[in-house]
Amino acid sequence: MEIIMIRHFQTPGNVEKRYIGRTDEPLADLKGREQLIRERQDSCRDVEQVIISPMKRCIQTAACIFPDKTPVLCEKMRECDFGLFEMKRYEELKEIPAYQEWLDSNGTIPFPEGEDPKLFRQRCVEGFYECVDRLISEEVKKAAMVVHGGTIMAVLSCIDKEKREFYHWQLENGGGYRVALDEEAWRQGSRVSGEIEKL
Repeated sequence: MEIIMIRHFQTPGNVEKRYIGRTDEPLADLKGREQLIRERQDSCRDVEQVIISPMKRCIQTAACIFPDKTPVLCEKMRECDFGLFEMKRYEELKEIPAYQEWLDSNGTIPFPEGEDPKLFRQRCVEGFYECVDRLISEEVKKAAMVVHGGTIMAVLSCIDKEKREFYHWQLENGGGYRVALDEEAWRQGSRVSGEIEKL
């Protein structure tokens, strides 16, 4: 089975380099993005099923790329809650001790008044596993997931056979990866991907 994981297109907060997690922002103006939309449509030919985070930016991105598909929502794949850092830019946070402490931890400690990154990653991976189990049971051979950068990083750092770390999988908005999964190995309990190729 092939799964194409796509990060949603830019929101206003992404353009301004803000931490956008629980904030349910719509997409920014897509003018000038027609080429990227066409590229994603070309890379997603023959997709049988589309799975998305329930947040506006993913719903709207999926509608651009897959206008003829009715997506399936996966609640567990929503973005992380950045707590006190939500909607803030680096320049607004850099003098705050709690932010410096979080940076010094390489992003491993909980966000103040937000989500614990370990639990976020666990949630995303659980959601991915549940979706793959269902896709296999429905005999789907090619699916797409339109989700968040952090969601993709969480999933791929967990299933990658080379065990490359979380930040290795950072993506630009609209970027994606093509992930190969062996269905028979998955049925037998293997949770390791085949090849992972950047779109």
